[in-house]
Amino acid sequence: MAMQTGSLLDALQSHTALDDMEAQHLRDTIAFVSRHTDGSWWQRSTLEGHITASAWVVDTARSHALLLHHAKLDRWLQPGGHVDGEDVSVAAAALREAREESGIATLRLAGQLLLDVDVHGIPARGGEPAHLHYDLRYLIISPEHGLQLSEESLGARWLPIATITRANFDPGIVRLAEKSQRLNYT
Repeated sequence: MAMQTGSLLDALQSHTALDDMEAQHLRDTIAFVSRHTDGSWWQRSTLEGHITASAWVVDTARSHALLLHHAKLDRWLQPGGHVDGEDVSVAAAALREAREESGIATLRLAGQLLLDVDVHGIPARGGEPAHLHYDLRYLIISPEHGLQLSEESLGARWLPIATITRANFDPGIVRLAEKSQRLNYT
């Protein structure tokens, strides 16, 4: 990965959390990256956990967001996944993951700024122990609603963002919806 630890720490330290929960996730993520200044913060072999990249995909009208039914976790989540060695940044990894999981080639980043920070546990599976995902989330714009699901998802929904903020979703997803309603982006 071309992105350096110092650049990532700068991005994290300049991020403003929306609420107390995200503020704690941000502190935990900064501490995690600071413990892994050798650059192992993105590698899946780091057993404690690793940085992951997610995309909060919204349509150009800014009224709907894309959620995917994650096959392995059996939950409705935003697109995202692991950072690869070829990714030049975590934001680029989020865009790549969103394109792969949705099949929408025309997705674009709405700037390089970090939108949200979330830390969540991943259960043990196969030979992989339980670990943490220090998830960095970026805003992605979609000019279209049509998509082609990858094998990682069981379904997809374009949901009204206003509905997500009132629905019974994961607190991190509700926070993303609240943030996207407050943003002035192009």
